Amino acid sequence: MIEKLLPNTHHAEETIGRTVVKTISFRLAILVLDFIAIYLFTGQIKAAVGFMIVSNIYATLGYFFHERIWERIKWGKIIYKHVKP
Repeated sequence: MIEKLLPNTHHAEETIGRTVVKTISFRLAILVLDFIAIYLFTGQIKAAVGFMIVSNIYATLGYFFHERIWERIKWGKIIYKHVKP
């Protein structure tokens, strides 16, 4: 598995700050994709902007809480113990 190829690359805990930055960067990418998709389907800028704003408010909150819940789940995490030499 990937852990064997890249040892010591997984973290044991993620800070809230990191989750916030990941959430913002992800949502910015999705904002652009949402606008493009809705504009292509409707041909209306107002509809694309409206949908983009509303969907990204609830999706951003959903993503943030999803990340925080998964941070508490220990399954699939590798916790490395640092041994002093």
